[in-house]
Amino acid sequence: MREELKQERAVQTRAALLMAAAEAFDESGYAGASVAKILERAGLTPGAMYFHFKNKEALATAVAASQQQTVVPHLESEGIQRAVDTTLLWARQLRTDSVLRAGVRLGVERDALELHDATTFDAWTEILAGFLRTGAERGELQAGVDVHELAEYIVSCCTGIQIYSEAATRRADLTERLVRMWQMVLPGVAVPAVVARIDLSGARLYAAAATGS
Repeated sequence: MREELKQERAVQTRAALLMAAAEAFDESGYAGASVAKILERAGLTPGAMYFHFKNKEALATAVAASQQQTVVPHLESEGIQRAVDTTLLWARQLRTDSVLRAGVRLGVERDALELHDATTFDAWTEILAGFLRTGAERGELQAGVDVHELAEYIVSCCTGIQIYSEAATRRADLTERLVRMWQMVLPGVAVPAVVARIDLSGARLYAAAATGS
């Protein structure tokens, strides 16, 4: 029982560190979020942090790696629709989820900070490639479409679009920009019947995410 309590406390401590770090990175960026600020926000000691993470970069990497869990568990669709839904829900969650916003900001800032690591982008690419591969197996993609290249292209587009949207409207029009992206991309990669039935409204997604289902 004592060991179980210790493990539970460790899980809670790690979660508190990740949330505090995400909020700090979201507000101040990697450079502006000091370890001291993160620990003060979490109400923890340096020892607690270094038990879980060897430095701030490791903590930032863990925050960035948590992005997918703010989106993927809420998805219920399959194939190309699931890939579309991923981007639409991602855009929606960016408005309210500090972990996701921090992960996105860290991904953009890493190059400027000489933290050259494409792990986060690669993770999103692999997730989308899996959804698109299912779509290909279901006959939803046109012949000759490389699912990995398409997934990488979508991740690249989403990254650029969110940067543009953040600069222009503080992401208020991010969803609309992503819908336009899909309206241009889908006819070139999906079969006509699938293009016609893809739902770009996102309404059912937002309802599911709101209820936690």
